Amino acid sequence: MSKFEKFTPVMRQYLNIKKNYKDAILMFRMGDFYEMFFEDAKEASSILGIALTSRDKHRGNPIPMCGVPYHSVDTYIARLIKANKKVAICEQVEDPKKAKGIVKREVVRVITPGTVLDTNVLEAKENNFIASYYQVSKKIGVSVLDISTGEFYISEFSGDDIFNECKSFFEYFNPKELIVPENFKINSNFLNRIGLNENIFISKVDTWNFSLNEAEESLKEHFKVKSLAGFGCQDYKIAIQSAGALISYLKDTQKSDLSHVRKIKIYNREGYLYLDASTIKNLELVRTIYEGKREGSLLYIIDKTLTAMGGRKLKSWLLRPLCDIKKINDRLDAVSSLVDNSDIRAKIQDYLKRIQDIERIISRVSLGVANARDLIALKNSLLMLPVIISLVKRLDCQIFKYHPGYKDSLEDIIQLIDKAIEEDPPVSLKEGGIIKSGFDNKLDELKRIATNAKEIILQIEKKEKKATKIPSLRIGYNKVFGYYIEVSKSYIKFVPKHYIRKQTLVNAERYITEELKTLEEKILTAEEKMFQLEYELFLKVRERVRKESERILTSADFIATVDCLCSLAEVAEKYNYTRPEIREDDIIEIINGRHPVVEQIHFQQNFVPNDTYLDRRTHQILIITGPNMAGKSTYIRQVALIVLMAQMGSFVPADKARIGIVDRIFSRVGASDNIYSGLSTFMMEMIETANILNNATPKSLIILDEIGRGTSTFDGLSIAWAVTEYLHDNEKISARTLFATHYHQLTQLANTLPKVKNFTVEVKEWQDNILFLHKIKPGTSDRSYGIQVSKLAGIPEQVIERAKEILKNLEKVEFDSHGNPFISTIFKPKKRRKMVFALQQSLFSEEKKHPILKELEKLDLNNLTPIEALNILNKWKNKIKSNS
Repeated sequence: MSKFEKFTPVMRQYLNIKKNYKDAILMFRMGDFYEMFFEDAKEASSILGIALTSRDKHRGNPIPMCGVPYHSVDTYIARLIKANKKVAICEQVEDPKKAKGIVKREVVRVITPGTVLDTNVLEAKENNFIASYYQVSKKIGVSVLDISTGEFYISEFSGDDIFNECKSFFEYFNPKELIVPENFKINSNFLNRIGLNENIFISKVDTWNFSLNEAEESLKEHFKVKSLAGFGCQDYKIAIQSAGALISYLKDTQKSDLSHVRKIKIYNREGYLYLDASTIKNLELVRTIYEGKREGSLLYIIDKTLTAMGGRKLKSWLLRPLCDIKKINDRLDAVSSLVDNSDIRAKIQDYLKRIQDIERIISRVSLGVANARDLIALKNSLLMLPVIISLVKRLDCQIFKYHPGYKDSLEDIIQLIDKAIEEDPPVSLKEGGIIKSGFDNKLDELKRIATNAKEIILQIEKKEKKATKIPSLRIGYNKVFGYYIEVSKSYIKFVPKHYIRKQTLVNAERYITEELKTLEEKILTAEEKMFQLEYELFLKVRERVRKESERILTSADFIATVDCLCSLAEVAEKYNYTRPEIREDDIIEIINGRHPVVEQIHFQQNFVPNDTYLDRRTHQILIITGPNMAGKSTYIRQVALIVLMAQMGSFVPADKARIGIVDRIFSRVGASDNIYSGLSTFMMEMIETANILNNATPKSLIILDEIGRGTSTFDGLSIAWAVTEYLHDNEKISARTLFATHYHQLTQLANTLPKVKNFTVEVKEWQDNILFLHKIKPGTSDRSYGIQVSKLAGIPEQVIERAKEILKNLEKVEFDSHGNPFISTIFKPKKRRKMVFALQQSLFSEEKKHPILKELEKLDLNNLTPIEALNILNKWKNKIKSNS
C-alpha cells in the first residue's frame, strides 16, 4: 500500500504537488480559500498569527491545517516573504463545475524575496534584484535581474582583486536573493567576502543550469536570437553561465516567458566614476554607516523625485557618476534650465505626482498577473505623458530631445484602455464589472440580457397576450421546467399551434415555445457567459498592452529622467547649490564648499564653508591636522561628495567649483572590525589601503581619514608616512589626496615633498577650553586636544587631571625643547636626510664637535651600569635645556 493511500484523494493530490516544492510553503487553492497543511500550516500560522486547526479528524489521522481567504491572499503572502520564506501558489486550473473527480490543480508561481511583485512588499524607490553567482578558479561571473522592472545586468571578474570587485558589484545592486549551484558550499564568511548580508535568501539550483551550453541556449531562447553578440556579451563566458542559470530559474518559478526582460547589459566601469564598496559605505551615499538608514545619507538629501521610477534612476545616477564631460554637461544644462524656469518645473512636477510605477505595472502585465486596476493605473499615468512632453519642449534641452521617449505620447495605448476598461473595476478578473459597454457587441447583448431579464420576460408576455388575445396569459418560472407560459383552461382553445404542452394543472395548462426556451438559456447562462467573455476580452487587452511594453518602458524611462532632473533642480534651488565647471585637467577648486548632508541635518547651526585646491603639480596631497571634532572628516568627505555630485550632473553646495574629471574615488575612513571574516580593525585598514595603492590612477581622488590607528603609534606612523611618500613619488599614481590625521609628525613631509601641503582646522583656546571654528587654513597643528574633547564628553574630572599629568610626562620624552618630535628624522629616506638635517641644528655637526659628543667618545660602554647610563643621559638632557 502506498504511503499516500491512507489520505483522501484531495490530500493525495496535495502531497504529490508538495513533494516538488519541499522548500516552499504551498498555498493550496480550495474554493474561496488557500489552505496550508502539515508543517507548512504550523509555520505559516505562527508567522501570520492565524488559527491552526486540523483536517480529517474522523479518519483518526488529523492533519494540521490553516487557511486564508483568496481575496486577501496578497497580504498574507507579503508577510511570509518579509519573513524570508518561499511561497508556492497552487491554483485550481479547471472549472470545478466541469471537473470529473478531483479538480485539477497546478503551481502557477513561486514567490521568493527576489521575485516578489506585490507593491506592499517592494520599496517604491528601490530595485528588487535577484542575483546569480558562479565561480571557476580565479574567475567570477555574476548577474542580477529585477523581475519587477525587467532590468538585467551581468559582469565578470578575474585576477587578484575579484572579491573586492564582486563586493562593489553587489553593494551597488543590493540583491535580496542569491542563486548558486546545488553543490556550492556557502557560509556567512563567504557572503561577507562578496559583500552580501548573511541573512540574504539563498536558492540552490541544479548545477547543469550553469553549464555554458545550457546557459547560452537559455539566454538565446529567451531573447529569441541566434547569438549574444548583439548584446556585446558573447565573450563573458562565466557571466553568461551565471545569467543563463538565473533566467532558467526565473522561468521555472514564475511560469512565464518574462517578455518584459528585453535586454541584457554589461555592468562595467567604462564611462563611469567607479566607486568601490568601501567608498559607497564610507561616504554614506545611500545609507548611514552605523544605523544603515536612508535618512542621513546623501541620497536622502538630494532625492526629491515624485515617481518610484525617478527615485530608482536617481539612485543609479548617484552610484554611477559619469566621466563623459558632454553627458555631464547635458544633465547640467537641463538642471540649469529647470532652475531658471521654475514655473515650468512646478507644472511638470504637478503631473509627475499623478504617475504610478509604470515599470512595475508593465512587469505585472508581462508576467500575466496584472488586473484591471493595474491597467487603469497605467492609463491614468500615461495621460500625463503628452502634457509633460509639451512642457519639456519649452526647455529646449538636448538630454530630452534625444531621448527616444520624447516623441511618443502613447495615445493609442491610452485610447485602448480607456475604451475597454471600466474606470473603477473590481480586483477580481472573473466576476464581471471590468469591460465597458460599447467595447464588444456580444458582451453588450449578454449584459442587456443579464441585467434586464425581468423586463424582457414582461415584454414577451405582453407580446404573447396581444398575439393570442388571452388576457390571463402569464409567463412564470420554476426550477423543474424553467420558464413557461401558463394559460387558464377557459382560454385553451386560443392557444397557438406552436405552443408545446409541458404540464397540466387543475385550472390551467403550461406551455413552452422555442423562443422562450432560447431566451431561457440566454438568461440563465448570460451572467456566467458574461463573466467569462469579460475575462477573455480583458486578457486580449492585456496582451495588446504587453506587445507594446517596449514603447511603454521607453516612455517610463523618459519620465524617470525628467523626474531626476527636476529633483536635482529642486535641490539646487532649495539649498543654494551652484553649477560646477567640469574640465579635463587635474584641478579641483572649490570655493566655500559645504557638506551637503551635514549642513541640512544640522541646519540649526550655521555651517562653516571651506575652500579646496588640489592638482597634481603643486597641491597633490593635503595633510590636514587639527583637534578631534573640529571637522577634518567632514571636510575631506565634502570634497569627495562635491566631486561625485558634479559628475552625476548635479549642482553642488559651493559658491564655485572647478572639477577636473575623476575616474575613481577611494576612501579609507574610520575603524571597524570585520567579525565574520575574522579581520581586525588594523587588518581592515590595511586591506582598504592596499586597495587604494594598487588601483589608484593619476585621475583618482583619495580621501584618507587616519591610517594605522589600529596598531601601535610607531607602527601606524611609519605606515602613514610611507603611504604618503608612495602616493607622492609614484608617477603611476600621483593621485589627488586629502589626508586627515592625528599624526602631527606627518606635517614635516611638506618640508621635503614639494607637492604636499599642510592645512589645519582653526580652534580657539580659552581657560583650558576649546572653541571649534571649523575653518580650514594653511598650517599645522601639534595638538589633538583629546583631553579637552574628553572633558566635553563628560569624562570625570579626576581622570581628566590625571590624563594631563601623563601627557606632560610623555611630551617630555617625545619632543625636544623646541617642540619638535625626536622621531621626525627617522622617517626620512636616506636620500632626503641631508635636507632634513639642514633644517635642524645637528647634534653631530662636523664643523665643531658638541661637548656631549666628546664625552660620548670617552665612555666605556662595556663597563657602564644601567644606573650610570641613566644618570649620564639625565645630565646631558639638563645641559641641552640650559643651552637652549
